[in-house]
Amino acid sequence: MPVNLDSMSAKELEALISQARKRKSTLSKRKPLATVRAAILRQIAREGYSVNELFGGGGGTSAPRAGKAAKAPRKSTAARKSTGKVAPKYRNPDNASETWTGRGKQPRWLAAKTKSGAKLESFLIG
Repeated sequence: MPVNLDSMSAKELEALISQARKRKSTLSKRKPLATVRAAILRQIAREGYSVNELFGGGGGTSAPRAGKAAKAPRKSTAARKSTGKVAPKYRNPDNASETWTGRGKQPRWLAAKTKSGAKLESFLIG
């Protein structure tokens, strides 16, 4: 956040300097982040837990808390069966290159034609 020092009075500048000194003093008393992180990881390991068990991320081996149902593990994307491409079910009679599989949102051409009264079955491919 940039501070416009040119528009500040002497009193405002003194207050800003005082706040900056307090903040600098607070920060200088803190231990380095890497030191604190290492100490926390050592304590977690000493107690027999993993970071994932305590803070999430899956892979934990702890029992579920009382009142909470255990979730079934999700399959990874690689383990899921791929269904491959789906053959189109509907074709635009005005433009044969426009097709639709019947999955997902209807294409604009089909939505417009069905809105104007055409039946979905009339666009089925043989």
